[in-house]
Amino acid sequence: MNYKGMGQTAKLRELLRRDGLIVAAGAHDAMSARIIEQVGFPVCLTSGAGISMCRGYADFGLMSLEEVVSACRYIADAVDIPVIADGDNGYGNALGVMRTVRLFEQAGVAGLSIEDQAMPKRCGHMSGKTLISKEEMVQKIRAARDACRDPDFVILARCDALIVTGLQDTLDRGDAYATAGADILWCEVASDMGKIEAIARHFRGRIPLHYNHSSSPMVPKLSLAEYERLGFKTVGYHAQAAHVAAMSMREVLAEIRKTGNTLSVLGRIGDFEDYYNIGHLRELRELEKKYAV
Repeated sequence: MNYKGMGQTAKLRELLRRDGLIVAAGAHDAMSARIIEQVGFPVCLTSGAGISMCRGYADFGLMSLEEVVSACRYIADAVDIPVIADGDNGYGNALGVMRTVRLFEQAGVAGLSIEDQAMPKRCGHMSGKTLISKEEMVQKIRAARDACRDPDFVILARCDALIVTGLQDTLDRGDAYATAGADILWCEVASDMGKIEAIARHFRGRIPLHYNHSSSPMVPKLSLAEYERLGFKTVGYHAQAAHVAAMSMREVLAEIRKTGNTLSVLGRIGDFEDYYNIGHLRELRELEKKYAV
């Protein structure tokens, strides 16, 4: 895809117009975003869970709007692929959502997901979720749409109803969110493939559908061919990078603590230059030469 001359929102809109599945991965910081781009993903998501964990908290609705926007600004600035940010439940009522959209636009992301959870919100696959009314979420989506300064900015509406109020409410809410102006619909799913197929069948051809290939044990881990067959337009590996980073750090550091050296884990630590080239060391050296005096 030729991105020359296109802004990030236009890039994302162009991807959505094209045939085929869009596969995206989630970043928790700028380094993980650069890795996502370097390995070839066309879209970067921001992982709200990952951003929260980087600040030492489980995904339990404890991050402020400013904290999350700041993290997303670094992520968006690090890459030249579109970034869709996790906007949690919009940080307030409809007026709060308007401010949220404006701040994320200023941060340079191409789109924003907003969910229909009530406060205190939490990871979509944790117990104890509660929802705002369908009508309140519709107003949040309308407010988000009206707040966009860039008409190409993408609004992704996330519905958390399936494991709270069931399939029919999920379908009803999804219908309403699509009518309100959502560009993509994300229905958090559970282990029941019959319900997943019913959701996909109900919305196929009406609004692009997003699937969260979550690390949660309650979410079926389907193949890309299966997502495409069902009719999903986008699939996101939201928190896998954060998960593997945390687990790998713990395992390597535990080995170092045990042995007192790094000899047994050198292969996992990797090459010194390769590490810094994630941060564009080669390019920085060239620029340093170019502007040397």
